[in-house]
This record gives sequence, C-alpha cells and structure tokens, in this order.
Amino acid sequence: MSATESPSVTACYALAVLNATTEGESGPSASWALPTDRLEYGEMRALWDSVLDARDAGPHTGLLVGDRIRPEGLHILGHLVLTCASLADAARAAERYHPLVSQAGTVTLHRGNGVGRIRYRPTVAPAAMHPQQVEAVVGIMVRAARWIAGDDWAPLAVSFAHPRAGSAEPYARVLGCPVTFDTAENAITVADEDLDRRRPLYDPALNALHRAYADRLLDQLSAAETAAGRVRRWLEHAALEDAGPEGPAKELNLSVRTLRRALHAEGTSWRALLDAARHGRAGRLLETTDLPLDRIAPLVGLSGATALVRAFTRWEGMPPGAYRVRHRPPPPLPPPDHDVAGGG
Repeated sequence: MSATESPSVTACYALAVLNATTEGESGPSASWALPTDRLEYGEMRALWDSVLDARDAGPHTGLLVGDRIRPEGLHILGHLVLTCASLADAARAAERYHPLVSQAGTVTLHRGNGVGRIRYRPTVAPAAMHPQQVEAVVGIMVRAARWIAGDDWAPLAVSFAHPRAGSAEPYARVLGCPVTFDTAENAITVADEDLDRRRPLYDPALNALHRAYADRLLDQLSAAETAAGRVRRWLEHAALEDAGPEGPAKELNLSVRTLRRALHAEGTSWRALLDAARHGRAGRLLETTDLPLDRIAPLVGLSGATALVRAFTRWEGMPPGAYRVRHRPPPPLPPPDHDVAGGG
C-alpha cells in the first residue's frame, strides 16, 4: 500500500471496540456517525491509543475486547458467519469479506496435515498496529468460531508474531488452548474434523442472501479503491510470469498510459506493484509448499532460481532457503489428554 493510500475500517467495528471497553467515553467521530460509515485506519489507530491509555487498560485489553465482540460488530460478515454451514465455510467467508470490516489486514485459510491454519496478517506497517489490535482480531476469530461450534469449543493452538505481554493465564482462559509468541505468524490452528463438521441447523437461503449483500458491498468498496489498490487486487490472481500493465488497464477501462499516470499520481508504479506481488507470492509459496526454487521462480515471473535468490534477498534480507526454514509452520500438536484451562 502506497503512502498516499489509506486502508479503511467499518465504523461497526470501531463502535464495537468502544462498547467492549469499560471506558468508551469518547463517542464516534463526526466522520463516522453511522455504523455503516467507514473511517481511515489512522483514526482507528487513534481510537485504540485512547482505549489502551484508559485507566483500567491492561496488557490483555485487546484479547478481552476480541472476546466481547458481537456479530453486529463485524457488520454483514458477522451475520454471514452466523449462517455458515461449517467453520471451514466461515473461514472462507472471512478470507473474501474481511476487507468489509478492515482493509488493514488479511485473513487466509491454509490446510494440510490434518489441520487448518487461519492466519491474520496486517497490511499496515508493523509500527502502525498495536500488538493488542492483533490480539483483538485473533480473539474475534476464536469467538466467531464459537458462534458456530459452541461456547465450549477451542482451537488446537494459537500463535502470535509478537512477544507476550502480561501473564499467560488470560490467554489460556480466553482462547482455551496452548498459545505461543514470537512465532512466524498470527494464526489459529484447527483440526480438520472441526473445520468440516456441518451444523445441524443451516439455512442455505439465508446464507445466500447475506452473501449477495456482502458481494454488493465488496463491489462498492472496490469501486472506491485507488488505481493502485485495484492493480494490487488484479495481481493477487494474475499469472505473474506474463503479467503486464495491459491486464489491469483493460479491467479498469483505461489505457496503459493513463493507468501509469494514475499510479504515478498515487506515489507508486506498475513496476513497484509487480515487484511487491512477486515478493508476496514467493513468500507464500515458500511457506506453504515444498516446491524447489527453480519451480517457484517462473510462478512469480522470474527467470530462474538465481534470479529468485537475488530478488528474495533484496526483499527479506535473507535467501529463500533461510526464509523457508524460519517461516515453515510447526507440526500440528497432538490432541490434549485432558481439558485445557478455560476450554470448557
């Protein structure tokens, strides 16, 4: 995301964060008086600053906020989750519709070895997001899973990329599972059987109604995006080995020259966006596959393993082999022999 492009957050979520704290005295800004309004991420960060500066705030405030969020705090995504057929269905809905709640992060589901890992990655600079904001998001995802699976449900494990603050007990009590810190990612690990278990009461017609409304809102949000944002979305699904500016220009009904001018006005360029897309896809392939470097290179539009090593070292400050070792998810934990504290 360029310096001139600011992600937005739905006011539903901002209001829910305020309502989940004991000192939500600072009411909504005039710029987002309605729950359906959106606010710039900087304003959301300022709201969190005030929440964490409150007299009764502690190291677990973000975690507790996440656990207190109700479906309406996630706007249409919350209501959609309530009508999903399974946890896997809800995770896929979160992948697609999370931008309706916040464009400051992404949710992705990765499956393998009998488990699923639901990951949350901030899209803003690390310094721009409090660790407690991340803990709130992960707490919300666990709480939303319990809307489907029941209040006594717990994931196999939760991991955070930041260090732990405060005691371990609240994490075990709220999340109901082993929790690790200083890891490669923010993630919830869920057993496949939990992900795929169908709900006995499932209304596909109501689910389809919510999805249609969410799709309409997503289209509206996309239409309001900058040219750079829309190019990024196009690149997420493009074949990078032959990607050129002609593709997104056609989708935006612009000439290539006009697109280049628009990107320049937003402080970026086609080359910079393509480079970022290659970086992101290479990282995901290294994290989630065993493909050798000479197979990954053409998938990200590079000429071979040598070019990939050179580019990846520029991106991450380390060669791709070292990155793969560092970011490979840990093996799934064995099922516990007894109830975990706080797991019901």
